[in-house]
Amino acid sequence: MSLRDAIKGAFSFLGSRSQTEERIAQYVIREHQRGRPVQEILEDHYVTNRCTPEQVKRLLDRPDVLHALGENLVNDTKTQL
Repeated sequence: MSLRDAIKGAFSFLGSRSQTEERIAQYVIREHQRGRPVQEILEDHYVTNRCTPEQVKRLLDRPDVLHALGENLVNDTKTQL
């Protein structure tokens, strides 16, 4: 293994999203499209069992979540957390 490969592997987590984070984002977007309030979705066991409060805040900063939920709604939800 070359030094370049070792460095690339050591920092591969930067900028990448986990499958869990992807699934949670899809869940939040899908449930919101079904008409559920965001705060209620974030309190679901599916979300709380898989994410820390910090991860939920990071989830709300994702461009796809911001676009689907609306920036104003996301900002209001962040203040409630």
